[in-house]
Amino acid sequence: MLENTVAENVLGTIGTICWCIQLIPQIIRNYRVKDCEGVPPLMLFLWTASGVPFAIYFFATDGAIPLQIQPQLFTFFCLITWVQTLYYPPHKISRRRLIIFVTSFLLISVGLEVGFILWLRPLYARGIEWPMLIIGIIASILLAVGLIPPYFELAKRKGRVVGINFGFLLIDSAGAFFSILSIIFGTVDIMSIVLFGRKEKATDDSSSLESDPEHQEITVQDKSEVESKISISVNTK
Repeated sequence: MLENTVAENVLGTIGTICWCIQLIPQIIRNYRVKDCEGVPPLMLFLWTASGVPFAIYFFATDGAIPLQIQPQLFTFFCLITWVQTLYYPPHKISRRRLIIFVTSFLLISVGLEVGFILWLRPLYARGIEWPMLIIGIIASILLAVGLIPPYFELAKRKGRVVGINFGFLLIDSAGAFFSILSIIFGTVDIMSIVLFGRKEKATDDSSSLESDPEHQEITVQDKSEVESKISISVNTK
């Protein structure tokens, strides 16, 4: 039992660390190029919003400490990236509107988290679990729906991947993997596994698309050019 507790906290901590730094490569990329073309603001907003029910769920169910911290960090870094997608081209909204959006979101998020945690934790302690199930489903839906906007970006560019940093996707997937292991070694909570499993699936879907820190674009039309380069490389060797 002690070994399981140690494993739960160690794996949860590793997962949390991954999610602490997951969006840093994307944030750095956005800052350097001062452009967020191909990075849909709606995706980042939905991911930022999903952090609220995530936090409510793990605080109210008294999850492992790393799992309680992770949603806050996830929301924080998603919020920064969301702000970048609004501030930099192609959207580039005014600072005044940006401040209004961010301030409103923060106030609403804090109010929801505090209110629901204080209300749901005693209910969960008494064995009333259905409200937490609803919160978990909401978090999962927000995270999953956030995957839809990138596909519209791909459709607009006929399959070209623009603006997405591969380092972000890789670290994000690792965070989901270690967090799921943490839950498995601890008290197995099916909804927790579903939440993190959905996030890992989301990252895997995105990471299957090639990308780089700048504006790497890979299309079906490039196939002949790629094959030609491979042929030249082989002949050179």
